[in-house]
Amino acid sequence: MNIFRYICSVDFIYMWIRVATPILLAALGSVVCNKAGVVNLGLEGTMLISALFGVLGSVYGNSLFMGLLAGLLAALAVSAAFAYFHLILQANNVLCGTAVNTMATGLTVFVLQLATGEKGNSSSLKSFSFPNIEIPLIKDIPVLGEIISGHNTLTYVAVFMVVAIYVLLYKTPLGLRMRAVGETPEAASSVGQNVIVIRFIAILICGVLTGLGGMYLSMGYLGMFVRDMTAGRGFIALAACSMGQATPVGALASSMIFAFFDGLSNILQVLKIPSEFVQMLPYLATIIGLTIYSIQQSFRMKQKMKKQQET
Repeated sequence: MNIFRYICSVDFIYMWIRVATPILLAALGSVVCNKAGVVNLGLEGTMLISALFGVLGSVYGNSLFMGLLAGLLAALAVSAAFAYFHLILQANNVLCGTAVNTMATGLTVFVLQLATGEKGNSSSLKSFSFPNIEIPLIKDIPVLGEIISGHNTLTYVAVFMVVAIYVLLYKTPLGLRMRAVGETPEAASSVGQNVIVIRFIAILICGVLTGLGGMYLSMGYLGMFVRDMTAGRGFIALAACSMGQATPVGALASSMIFAFFDGLSNILQVLKIPSEFVQMLPYLATIIGLTIYSIQQSFRMKQKMKKQQET
């Protein structure tokens, strides 16, 4: 009963929103890529690299802005490399994404050791962090104010991005081109649309959003870079995008579901439950969610084929 009481508490809901932020940002980036017909498996590596370079940029640039700029440029560089190999050189996207993730794991440790002399974390460096924001009027509302107000800047950016990506995809000419390229690239190309350029842009937008998710971890959630701190959040974001049927609102809902189990695992750590079970809970939820999604998709395909046969 104590667990259920805590789940319904203000502290848990506040933590739930915090945990969902990096997953949501990366999932929104994946949504943009998916709409353009690209599955970007390099989200994990992009988040990790931007998390480190954001910290280093803020330290050596002596400002939060320089940290933000360095993190975004690092994410854009990785995304541009992925896009070049996949779109220009026609390399397999799975191999490209795997290469990004593998490279990021070693590169971040190497650069971290050069900068700090340590391989574990950047605690010896005094980096800048994104500030928390107290929302006027709302912060004074009992309960609601404690839940909504006081979050990190990037948490509010993530919520705003749900609306922004929806507008981009469904209310702008660029979004229309992305969706056309994702659904029928041959038809889009036949009317003069450059498929490679549009997909390149989509991958870069994905890089920006994913980079923000990575920087949130090191410059908002923890306040320092820790080796392999993304801990599979990039892959969870891919799952959230798939479960949400590659829509901004769907990605938001799926991200909240996965973040709930991630937050729940933090609660279970204080109980006498094997730590291995607690650590696998968010990923188990991801597998179950993808299984349910696959069953639903299979059922819909069968229904669609049945209707076509009837007609």
